[in-house]
Amino acid sequence: MSAPLRIANASGFYGDRASAMYEQLTGGEIDVLTGDYLAELTMLILGRDRLKDPKLGYAKTFLRHLESTLGTALERGVRIVANAGGLNPAGLAAAVRILADNLGIDVAVAHVEGDDLRARAGELGLGEPLAANAYLGAWGIADCLAAGADVVVTGRVTDASLVVGPAAAHFGWTRTSYDELAGAVIAGHVIECGPQATGGNYAFFRELPALDRPLGFPIAEVHADGSSVITKHPGTGGAVTVGTVTAQLLYEIGGARYAGPDVTARFDTVTLSDDGPDRVRISGVRGEPPPPTLKVGLNTLGGFRNEVTFVLTGLDIEAKADWLRSQLASLDATWTLARTDHPDAAVQEEAAALLHCVVRGIDPKALGRAFSGAAIELALASYPGFHVTAPPGEASPYGVFSAAYVPASEVPHVAVHPDGARVDIVPATDVLELAPVAEPPVAGVAAGPTRAVPLGLVAGARSGDKGGSANVGVWARTDEAFRWLTSALTVAEFQRLLPETAALPVTRHALPNLRALNFVVEDVLGQGVASNARHDPQAKAIGEWLRSRVVDVPEVLL
Repeated sequence: MSAPLRIANASGFYGDRASAMYEQLTGGEIDVLTGDYLAELTMLILGRDRLKDPKLGYAKTFLRHLESTLGTALERGVRIVANAGGLNPAGLAAAVRILADNLGIDVAVAHVEGDDLRARAGELGLGEPLAANAYLGAWGIADCLAAGADVVVTGRVTDASLVVGPAAAHFGWTRTSYDELAGAVIAGHVIECGPQATGGNYAFFRELPALDRPLGFPIAEVHADGSSVITKHPGTGGAVTVGTVTAQLLYEIGGARYAGPDVTARFDTVTLSDDGPDRVRISGVRGEPPPPTLKVGLNTLGGFRNEVTFVLTGLDIEAKADWLRSQLASLDATWTLARTDHPDAAVQEEAAALLHCVVRGIDPKALGRAFSGAAIELALASYPGFHVTAPPGEASPYGVFSAAYVPASEVPHVAVHPDGARVDIVPATDVLELAPVAEPPVAGVAAGPTRAVPLGLVAGARSGDKGGSANVGVWARTDEAFRWLTSALTVAEFQRLLPETAALPVTRHALPNLRALNFVVEDVLGQGVASNARHDPQAKAIGEWLRSRVVDVPEVLL
């Protein structure tokens, strides 16, 4: 078997650890260094940057990180691939060249463009968004690397494309190497969020070693057949285990078919196995032709919002909240009462509940001092113990995210080589519409005594956001526990345990190969993370809420 391609990640979001790029370059041998900077919220942030200055629209931190590491990368023969180009990949590529010139470094910089559809939004029936970006695939990246690029920056590509592109270029995969491409997609999905693969946001974090140091960023050793080993540099914090990899696999997914622009990866074919300390092997992944459409992320300015949080202390919490709401009944507001109070509290803060009042509209003046002033004017004329968590402020703009789908043939995909040559990347011609995967039958567990305990004693969970929806992946750690989980954690039971989801559409997907169930909850996040529709607007903690709920668990599993 030929040597694997060692692809490291150094960024999971815009604002990730500044030292990660240097740590990955100097901590051990790697071949490619990738960085994922683009979340749905990031595209809105970059869109607002571009409104202020058309030369911006890219992740500026990428340049700062590159300033101290570009020379090291070139000396070590490490190529850099990042989606930090955001809404302006050509602008970032030019900025990288200027940086290299200032450093006295000769570097070949390429970029991928075509994803920005804002100018054609009306023609494509996409409205008038602040940003409209199609999710491109990996072949533009592969073409740039084949042309000799040392650094490739892109706009919106699928997160996994940052791994698929280098692997496809290195191993010479073709457009129909579906199993190999799907394997690289799975590897890319695991490492795209940085240290979430090495213990970050991990349900069983108390089992992890080396928590006295920063968690290591992950590395995927990708092989020619598409299999991979997930690992990290020696001496870094956290761990790579079947559990940490399972958790990350369940992050922000839907059903068993995981669609992308180049391949549909079958999550129900993934096999994980221990390959030694801090090494987990991924194998058996099957791929299918991609669907004929590309996802387009649409970000618009939804209006303005403002909020005040009132502190209600001691007795009569509900009555205090009712009185305050009636005093401000003229406001078109969303009210949320968080019962964080405890009876007979020995500390004042533990006796307090929080009443959140959020207003939205199109007039920032009406939502600014006029709103906050009306709330604060009640300071001497409302419930006993009146106070707020912070001084009121001006209204701020908020964003709305939605997704659309357009034929892949309508989206340009252009690789711009270091010498300026432009190569059009043709869309996939062998395509396959997505179809749901039937849930396989799983035997239950034998009847026996049970004990009422938190679900988290026998199951892990990882949750995240996709537009206005959230996913909650739940996994068991033994076959017997998974059989029980499958029979016990139905959609109805999920909604009972999480009452906020009771009136919302919830779909369950089973992944027996991972001993996992994935629940997709539609509309729980309103119009997306930037709209701040709820506490925990990115749904990062819904899984931990579910794990804290008490259920009847067979004693044989405890």
